[in-house]
Amino acid sequence: MSVLGIDEITYGADDLPTCRRFFLDWGLSLVNEEADQLVFETLNGCRVIVAAASRAGLPPAMEAGPTLRQVVWGVESEADLARYADNIRQQPGFVQEAGRIGCTDPNGLSVRLQVTRKRQIDVECAEHNTWSSKHRVNKPSPAYERATPIEVGHVVFFVKDVVACERFYLESFGFAASDHYPGRGAFLRCAPDGGHHDIFLLQRPAGDSALNHVAFTVRDIHEVFGGGMHISRCGWDTQLGPGRHPISSAYFWYFKNPAGALVEYYADEDQLTADWQPRDFEPGPTVFAEWAIEGGIDGNTRRQKSAAAPKGQFITDRK
Repeated sequence: MSVLGIDEITYGADDLPTCRRFFLDWGLSLVNEEADQLVFETLNGCRVIVAAASRAGLPPAMEAGPTLRQVVWGVESEADLARYADNIRQQPGFVQEAGRIGCTDPNGLSVRLQVTRKRQIDVECAEHNTWSSKHRVNKPSPAYERATPIEVGHVVFFVKDVVACERFYLESFGFAASDHYPGRGAFLRCAPDGGHHDIFLLQRPAGDSALNHVAFTVRDIHEVFGGGMHISRCGWDTQLGPGRHPISSAYFWYFKNPAGALVEYYADEDQLTADWQPRDFEPGPTVFAEWAIEGGIDGNTRRQKSAAAPKGQFITDRK
């Protein structure tokens, strides 16, 4: 029995037309539209809901302004759902209705579980050649004009009490610890065998609750680049990237999100098993990013946004 991953997220936002344009540019499919709610899907059917902050029944916000209101995690079966219900029955805000169970986590976030509605999909991804292993033969790596995210891969929150939040996810849902910033941060994955983290919890000195970012998984590093440059061409602002995280090994590109905080394209994270031993890290810029480009890459010039565009003849035409 284990949680499989994120099935659905819900934002409460102020400007639905801008959010509509952003998430279509981001590469999601709009599957339902109402006056006060937009429903998008990723390639595998993971849902991203953007609701007007005034919509009736929307879970309470952890912070002022646009932000994430709810995370729905998927499980394999109704039997799993029943066992998790027993685990969380005494938690604040416990509910069991409409095929879902849930409660409120120690950070004030609405958390739900359901039998997963995501689809199994088969996508072609880039293969990489190294000095000792040549997987790509007589075949160039792909280049993407834009991204089509596969799923919501992880969520990151600032939390009031990282110890209490970590304990909640470990004990209530069987998550596993991957790595830590001792006393300040916890990287957790849904199951012993899986990607480096499905949720990351960070405690700031103020001890506040807030969304940091939502991360969307794409095929490979080339789709991180292609997706990021498309978003740049559409006029959306980079927060940081592209770059690479040394802790999870993932390539990233963060953008500012009109629905709240940041969103990330990422690919190539570490895969862990029950044999993995969590590590402790001291937070710092070199721990966060092995390398990163401030301001992003311009989608038209293919160079850093602050750099001048290429001029003159191509190098083979110069005398």
